[in-house]
Amino acid sequence: MPLKPIPSRRFGRTELEMPVLSLGGMRFQQSWEDIDANKIKSAGQHQLEMILQQAAESGLHHIETARHYGSSERQLGWALQKVKDPKRFIQTKIPPNDDPRVFEAELNLSFQRLHCERIDLLAIHGINLLEHLEQVIRPRGCLEVVRRFQAEGRVGHVGFSTHGPIDLIVKAIETDSFDYVNLHWYFISQVNQPALESAARRDLGVFIISPTDKGGHLHSPSQKLLELCNPFHPIVFNDLFCLNDPRVHTISVGACRFEDFALHLKAIELMDRADEILPVLQKRLQDAANLSLGETWLATWNVGLPTWDKTPGHINIPILLWLHNLVEAWGMDSYARARYSLLGGASHWFPGENADCLDMEVSEEVLKKSLCKSPWSDQIPGILRCLRHKIGGDTQKRLSSA
Repeated sequence: MPLKPIPSRRFGRTELEMPVLSLGGMRFQQSWEDIDANKIKSAGQHQLEMILQQAAESGLHHIETARHYGSSERQLGWALQKVKDPKRFIQTKIPPNDDPRVFEAELNLSFQRLHCERIDLLAIHGINLLEHLEQVIRPRGCLEVVRRFQAEGRVGHVGFSTHGPIDLIVKAIETDSFDYVNLHWYFISQVNQPALESAARRDLGVFIISPTDKGGHLHSPSQKLLELCNPFHPIVFNDLFCLNDPRVHTISVGACRFEDFALHLKAIELMDRADEILPVLQKRLQDAANLSLGETWLATWNVGLPTWDKTPGHINIPILLWLHNLVEAWGMDSYARARYSLLGGASHWFPGENADCLDMEVSEEVLKKSLCKSPWSDQIPGILRCLRHKIGGDTQKRLSSA
C-alpha cells in the first residue's frame, strides 16, 4: 500500500477525477483468444478478483480493457459483479470498421462480456491510419453509432487509442470528435510530444499506454539501466517522468497479481520529490548516451530520414536507428530485440520492415540513395548491419492485431 493515497487529476473535458494509475486489462486475462466461458480457470479468476479488491482499496478506480484482449472482457465482467467499487469506472476499446454495423456488433458484445449497462469511457481502438479516422468521423460512420449509445446513456465519453504517426494523432485530436486520447509517450520515446500539446489546447484527457512494457521492458530492465537509475528502479523513474507532466492525467499499469503494482505505488510516494529526482537521473542517462553515441549523432541522427513507405524494402529506418540508440546508450537489447522482430509482422500497429532485407533484396547503393538528405547516409547501412547482428531474429506478430 502506498504511504499516500493515489492522487487523481481532472481527465480533461470529461470532468472525471482520474486516478494517476489506471489498472490495465491486458495482462490479467487467461488467453489471447476469446475462449469459451467453461475454459476459464477458477484459480486465475480468483486472482483477478483479488487484484480488483486491492485496487479498489488502493484507489485504482479506473479499469481499462479492450474487445480484442482475448478473454479479458469476459473475465473482468464476471469479477466486477463480485467485487464492488462505487467509485469505479470502466474503459473498453473497439476497433474502427468500414462497416458501422460490424462496429456496433462488437460494441454490443463488449456490453455482454462486461455485464454492464454503461461504459464510462469508450475508445476507438487503433486509429493508426488515415482510413481508420475516416471510418470513424465520416457521415454514417462509427462515431454516429457511439453518439446514439451516448444519447441512450449507455456510453459516457468517447476517445481513441493510437499507434499511428504524430501527424495523424494531431489530426484526430483537432477534429474535436473525441474527449480523450490513449497514446504512447515515455522517457525513451517522446515523439508524441506535439499530441500532448494539442490535447492540452483542446482539453482532452491524456492516458499513457503501457509505460512499463512498451516504455522499455522496464519490468526486466538491463543492468546498465538499473545502474543509471540507482537508487530508484527504472519503473519508478519512468512513472515519475510521465506523471510529472501536468498534461498527462493517468498511466496504464498492468498486473497479473497485485504485487506487480509495488514499484508504481513507490512512484506515487515520490511524486512530491519528482523535481528533485528527475533532473539527476535524466542527466545521468543523457551523459551515458553522449558517451556511447556522441552528442553530434544524438542531435542529428533523425535528420532527413525517409519514412518507411518511401524507403527501399520498406525498411523502417527511424525506428531501427532509435533501437540502435537504446542498445548502445542503455543496453536495452531485450526490448530492442522484441521491437525489431515486430517489424514486418504487426501491420499498421508497427509498420515497416526490419533490416533483414539489407544486402539481399535491397543493396547498400539503393538504400543510400533514399538517405540523400541524411548527414549520416554513409554510416547508416553499417549501423543497420550491426543492429541486425546484435538483435535480429524471427519476425513476430503483435499479441493483439486489433
